[in-house]
Amino acid sequence: MTLSFDAYVTAAFFDRAGRAAFALGDGTVRFEGGEAVEAHPDGVVLSACLPPKGEGIMTGGDDGRVVLSTPAGASELAKVPGRWIDALAASDESELFAFSAGRDLHVRDPADAAFARVFTHDKSVAEVAFDPKGRRIAVATYGGVALWYARIADQKPVFLKWAGSHIGVCWSPDGKFLMSAMQENQLHGWRVADEKNMRMGGYPSKVRSLAFLSKGKLMATSGANGAVCWPFLGPAGPMGQQAIEIGYDDSALATRVATAADRPWLAAGLDDGRVWAAEVSGERMVPLKAEKGAAITALALSPDAKRVAWGDEDGAAGIAEIE
Repeated sequence: MTLSFDAYVTAAFFDRAGRAAFALGDGTVRFEGGEAVEAHPDGVVLSACLPPKGEGIMTGGDDGRVVLSTPAGASELAKVPGRWIDALAASDESELFAFSAGRDLHVRDPADAAFARVFTHDKSVAEVAFDPKGRRIAVATYGGVALWYARIADQKPVFLKWAGSHIGVCWSPDGKFLMSAMQENQLHGWRVADEKNMRMGGYPSKVRSLAFLSKGKLMATSGANGAVCWPFLGPAGPMGQQAIEIGYDDSALATRVATAADRPWLAAGLDDGRVWAAEVSGERMVPLKAEKGAAITALALSPDAKRVAWGDEDGAAGIAEIE
């Protein structure tokens, strides 16, 4: 299935009902059934995630609003007037969601309208991620990553320091490792228990996408001529291990990767508009979009690793079966 939205595709997801959904730069959320939801009528979508429970997707906009969109319509979950919602995350386990507004991290509970936490940082928040249990939130910012307990009001964060601007953050499924993408062409990580640093360089471009797969045994990233996969097989994580690069192509760079957490499959979107999926052993690669075009900006792999959805910077999108 090919789609055309005429707006930058900010994010793509498969929601819990199994539908592909796309969050767009024109403030709308589009579902594969053709439904168009005006999530942010006066703005654009800057961030998106799946909600803590239920169908649809959550989006943050430059209108200061966090909105839940389903094919039936949109409902506002939070609002911080005059601020941009640049980062958004939710936890199935704790059923909380968190979002950034400038230097502030806001934590909310959809089931308790009175619950609100605000944690302030010295610099702007670039990305947020809940740990696997939903109890702690990692915040990527300048100089490192801050760790907050989601429900505790008065606290000082644990700050995992590393010089530079941190723009992305991802927990390992067991919660033992925290990985950060940096403004430089590299990753940085920490073993959470003892804050041991892990520096992972050698990328030809910025790493804008990272995700675990194969029950946490591998982490896939963009930023190279293929999907780079780091092994996480022991107490030292990727340290001392050799990364493998799947789908190497010297004519293009991977801009997005998507994984299915419990399966050995990943999908990759390239800066020349192509999309493919692969089984990580390298024995099977499935081209999903062979024609070239604008750079892929959004990518999703369904939890059963059978469908892929993508979108690009010019508003073209698609959904394909992995056959």
